[in-house]
Amino acid sequence: MRTYEVRTYGCQMNVHDSERLSGLLEEAGYVAAPTGEDADVVVFNTCAVRENADNKLYGNLGHLAPKKAQRPGMQIAVGGCLAQKDRATITRKAPWVDVVFGTHNIGSLPALLDRARAQEEAQVEILESLEVFPSTLPTKRESAYAAWVSVSVGCNNTCTFCIVPSLRGKEKDRRPGEILSEIEALVAEGVSEITLLGQNVNAYGVEFGDRQAFSKLLRACGGIEGLERVRFTSPHPAEFTDDVIEAMAETHNVMPSLHMPLQSGSDQVLRAMRRSYRQERYLGIIDRVRAAIPDAAITTDIIVGFPGETEEDFRQTLEVVEQARFSGAFTFQYSKRPGTPAATLPDQIDAATVKDRYERLVEVVNDVAWAENKRQVGRTLEVMVAEGEGRKDAATHRLSGRAPDNRLVHFQAPETEVRPGDVATVTVTYAAPHHLVADGDATVRRTRSGDAWAARTAAPAPATIGLGMPSVGAPPPLPDAPVCG
Repeated sequence: MRTYEVRTYGCQMNVHDSERLSGLLEEAGYVAAPTGEDADVVVFNTCAVRENADNKLYGNLGHLAPKKAQRPGMQIAVGGCLAQKDRATITRKAPWVDVVFGTHNIGSLPALLDRARAQEEAQVEILESLEVFPSTLPTKRESAYAAWVSVSVGCNNTCTFCIVPSLRGKEKDRRPGEILSEIEALVAEGVSEITLLGQNVNAYGVEFGDRQAFSKLLRACGGIEGLERVRFTSPHPAEFTDDVIEAMAETHNVMPSLHMPLQSGSDQVLRAMRRSYRQERYLGIIDRVRAAIPDAAITTDIIVGFPGETEEDFRQTLEVVEQARFSGAFTFQYSKRPGTPAATLPDQIDAATVKDRYERLVEVVNDVAWAENKRQVGRTLEVMVAEGEGRKDAATHRLSGRAPDNRLVHFQAPETEVRPGDVATVTVTYAAPHHLVADGDATVRRTRSGDAWAARTAAPAPATIGLGMPSVGAPPPLPDAPVCG
């Protein structure tokens, strides 16, 4: 059997797309390459948001070139946003690449690999619009207990720094019934946490004309038995309405966590970014969320060094961070992307100034996050045990997981068996800027998600060698028959 490896860069949308790419390849007969072994097919699912995305891709492709030369039959495929943007440029710069496909036709990958192998030449196929909603494709999910669920793809906004709308296209919404059916099927398989995904998730419903479709969807998730945690990302402040806040507060399994991109605290910079909200509206949303959900943890995205940003503009961003009391922030130095309006704006900021502002921002963000985390000390939390969250767990003999508000918690492992997907009740004893520690006794609730993880990771029964003699007793059961339609 031919083996495969998918390497993913970028946002949660790309992570979920990679699960689909893995599902497609396995349905076509490929198997995942064992860890540490070279695969027969390597797929890069790329991102085009950051300035160094191109360099990272071509550097990785360059490392694979000699391996491919020594390994007849090895194939390399490049997909995702950078492939959508660069198209045939990839095969010109890296002629050893076999397949280039875009964001709208990930379902074509197995056929393109077959065609490239048969014709012995690179296949480049980029579609300009979505033909099949990606959620209809087979998916190999990374987790047995938590899952991404797309509610929409594409974006109708025109932020001047962002290249995503030109690569992902206009927003396309799934029907609520399709989304809820997918969630119910996941829960039946043992999933207990889902994250609703969209480039602008709270604009969901714009395509079929229901401005309250997203809040209705959140409430409908509350009626799914066995679904313990619902999250969503990423909303846009311009369309974050009070009905969504009410749905979050009143729906028992919608978690008290919110990722709300700020980008800048300066009205002047927000205007230049074409972000259709201002500082006052943003802080008003934060206040209303905190009034309805006092324990909510709010995270954000912030860009420093946008063209024309003055020291006063930057100071206003720091003030918003102080007022909003974020529990964490993804901070970025402005990255000029060809094809975006911001790339041609005057008053580009010099690199030294951008770096200085970035370092000052990170310091304030960390101070605020640490202060907010210290307020968690002494609280008792239900932590969903995760797989691979704590890099030092082996050394500290701790386990790790996420609290309802999505804070990362490292906790003392109890004597009883604990599996990813189970829920541990712990008391916080220490706070750091980016995580909490709970070193006291923990009680564990075994869950269907833990059962699902155990079933997925169980070693297969060892094969036995028969001698051609008939067995004694009832014959083994027949395998399940395929289900029609």
